Amino acid sequence: MLRRPLSILCELTYRCNLQCPYCYNPIALREYRDELSAAQWSGVLRDAAALGVVQAHFSGGEPTLRPDLAELVETAAHAKLYTNLITQGTFLDDAMLDELIGRGLDHIQISIQAPSAEAADRIAGTTVHEKKLEALERVRHRDVALTLNCVLHRQNHDAIEAVIALAERFEITRLELANVQFYGWAYRNRAALMPTLEQVRHAEAIVETARERLRGRMEIVYVLPDYFGEFPKPCMNGWGSQFLTVTPNGDVLPCPAAAAIDDLHFDNVRRLPLSEIWQHSEAFERFRGTAWMPEPCRSCDRREVDWGGCRCQAFLLTGDAAATDPACSLSPHHAIVTALREELSPVEPIPRRA
Repeated sequence: MLRRPLSILCELTYRCNLQCPYCYNPIALREYRDELSAAQWSGVLRDAAALGVVQAHFSGGEPTLRPDLAELVETAAHAKLYTNLITQGTFLDDAMLDELIGRGLDHIQISIQAPSAEAADRIAGTTVHEKKLEALERVRHRDVALTLNCVLHRQNHDAIEAVIALAERFEITRLELANVQFYGWAYRNRAALMPTLEQVRHAEAIVETARERLRGRMEIVYVLPDYFGEFPKPCMNGWGSQFLTVTPNGDVLPCPAAAAIDDLHFDNVRRLPLSEIWQHSEAFERFRGTAWMPEPCRSCDRREVDWGGCRCQAFLLTGDAAATDPACSLSPHHAIVTALREELSPVEPIPRRA
């Protein structure tokens, strides 16, 4: 029986004033310039609620670059959706913040690149760190839930203790330390971004100590990088099972990185209702359930735990989206990941996007 989707990621625009080298957005950004209108997005949100979705996440790019963001938040709130804004915070002034909360925004996630301005601005490719801290200060005094996020990679991994200290300073109650996932720009920039095994193990110890010390005051979510675990993370808790993403131009994806699989066709909300796409789209059906799985996934006890791992990662590393994720130690392609992990060169400078 097909489950209802629980969460929709609304990628309102891929425009952004930063140049983060780990961004998972598509490389071919020009293909997404024809953005959905406010009326079209409102229809998507209402259709999502009718499907059973309970959470609407507004992301990008930088979603606050959309002048109709507050209108979309209000539409989602009226549809009884829990609303979350995923932002780098540099445009989140008092007026915008008050309007968004007044229209029904429930949660804000603000990202930083590093705990110090020098490192953060170098990673972002522009001077924004102090503006982010100002946004954190504004939000933490408002009646809205707040998460602080920092993407970890080779260039900032050793500053993880300072990231936790910064979160304490701002009395953050939820901190996400998400190791870089190698899609989009991050895949292209792997040589400069992949942490060493020593960095990862050190971070795990730091996080465990901090969790114990801050228990009851701060939730710390630490996402292990894909190339360093024995088994892969669950692929969206089952491909086409709980989540869907709508891109700026209206394409509907089973996961945010699915556009990397270039032999999949993605239906568009301009042409088909969201419900029909969720229920019958070829892209959603391709990897639903377990029937598509090859060995060793097909007979593995974990087949409904990690769902064969990441389809996008399998495609990028092997050219076959149906392959067992090479991040899995049982995969016949696991040597690809082992080689990538073990052949790290000295830390390279962060590349800049053209």
